[in-house]
Amino acid sequence: MTDLARDAGFGKKNPKLKSALLQHRALSLAGLSERLFGLLFSGLVYPQIWEDPIVDMEAMRIRPGHRIVTIGSGGCNMLTYLSAQPARIDVVDLNPHHVALNRLKLSAFRHLPNHKDVVRFLAVEGTRSNRHAYSMFLAPKLDRFTRDYWNGRDLTGRRRIGVFERNIYRTGLLGRFITASHVLARLDGINPEDFVKARSLREQRQFFEDKLAPLFDRPVIRWITSRKSSLFGLGIPPQQFDELARLSQEKSLAAVLRHRLEKLTCHFPLRENYFAWQAFARRYPRPDEGELPAYLQAKHYEAIRRGAERVKVHHASFTELLAGKPAASADRYVLLDAQDWMSDLQLNDLWTEITRTADAGAVVIFRTAAEASILPGRLSPTLLDQWHYDTETSAKLGAEDRSAIYGGFHIYRKKA
Repeated sequence: MTDLARDAGFGKKNPKLKSALLQHRALSLAGLSERLFGLLFSGLVYPQIWEDPIVDMEAMRIRPGHRIVTIGSGGCNMLTYLSAQPARIDVVDLNPHHVALNRLKLSAFRHLPNHKDVVRFLAVEGTRSNRHAYSMFLAPKLDRFTRDYWNGRDLTGRRRIGVFERNIYRTGLLGRFITASHVLARLDGINPEDFVKARSLREQRQFFEDKLAPLFDRPVIRWITSRKSSLFGLGIPPQQFDELARLSQEKSLAAVLRHRLEKLTCHFPLRENYFAWQAFARRYPRPDEGELPAYLQAKHYEAIRRGAERVKVHHASFTELLAGKPAASADRYVLLDAQDWMSDLQLNDLWTEITRTADAGAVVIFRTAAEASILPGRLSPTLLDQWHYDTETSAKLGAEDRSAIYGGFHIYRKKA
């Protein structure tokens, strides 16, 4: 309430007006948060996707002939799906930076000479030859938009393609957030990169309990994690923050983040969890340190290379793309966490198109910030009744998601 309103006694004489003023203020702050989040998400956000595609593969059981529609993000998911040799993948993303990144990754598989060149281009930091590989093998094959994007310059005046000579995984909104988290931990005397020296789950647990967990009791961390904007870099929009904050009496995400960091650090062997390597070392493991993501492993290279031409990347929304497809024309749908951001109207529009285009036996998978599925109570019963929620498998695979960011993993199968 303004000083003028307080001096005039509106809070006492007119409680309805006071309530209206407070509501207006809340709406204004919410609108500001939405605009700030939108501004931050207008650039490159995820150099690497932070949903475990191995969990996706087990949930979807992709077979040759399947037609998949997925959100692009960092592109690691659709490349992994190609290892199962589906007939077609439509990739959608409203962020032009992600569109350009997905198309470049596909081109790397199609046009670089061999598997080692692909790994060198996409997974090895400090590779000075990558710019020449781009100019020789990739640029002539790219569509004009993608070529202009990577030939263009970033805010510092450097050519965008030069990021592959340095370390693309330290860039983007998430990369900068991880860097800021490292700086904050170092100010407290903790070097997060020391985590990758652990040689067993026991040592991983000890590092978490001794070094990481106490950070979440620090007043400054609790204050930071109570601010919506502080977690935009983690990809948590205002709507997701509000949902997660309800789990805490303090309306802070410190306890939630502590729990999910515990899963990331303690539930999976470090050698098998490249997400932990990205979070703590800000790179992929080297051959003697651990496993690369499935799409970069040699055993999947030929299948992905052959299938890359069956992928089309669209600068469009999920609903928009589906609206242009005929009925019963898709088999698998991957929504990531996009529904957490949607209004009820947008949800129903999306699922109207999913239900219309879904062929017999279709499967939809998605993640949520909180544990429960967001569809009951929000999606029209007419739509929801056409789908079966696989409760048991959703819970099982959610626990196996190595990225550990999300509260819930959900599988819906179309009823016969």
